[in-house]
Amino acid sequence: MAQSANEQIIAKDVELKKFLGVWYEIARFPHSFERDLVGVTATYSLKKNGNIQVANQGHKNTLDGKLKKAKAFAKTPNPNEPGRLKVYFFWPFGADYLILDLGKEYQWALVGSSSPSYLWILSRTPQMDDGLYESIVEKAKSLGYDTSRLELVPQRVKE
Repeated sequence: MAQSANEQIIAKDVELKKFLGVWYEIARFPHSFERDLVGVTATYSLKKNGNIQVANQGHKNTLDGKLKKAKAFAKTPNPNEPGRLKVYFFWPFGADYLILDLGKEYQWALVGSSSPSYLWILSRTPQMDDGLYESIVEKAKSLGYDTSRLELVPQRVKE
């Protein structure tokens, strides 16, 4: 079982401005709000009030399927922990969004929650090197996540 939010290992020295932009979902734990979605991306941008705009989208069933979109906003409850966010799809109910690990150049991210039921592997590109993917999975496993639950998310191949 993954560690509780109080014990969770959050990535140190997260610079949220570097985290902004488009992320491709490479793998995730299955959950109802992304069921049958492929080609999923999350785009983060800074709002004037300092919060982060979240725009998620994915295609239903196939990469040419109907596009589904969801918008939210995120904020950092504690400025001393920029890797610990609260995401609000439905105000006032927020969900923990924990940046567990990041590539040095912010080219990949491992994201979880205070619940062991949520885990994502994100990349700045639609595909990820197999060796890098396996090392991120090992990191998740070392944090107590049941990585056998990870499902790969099909993405368009960039030409």
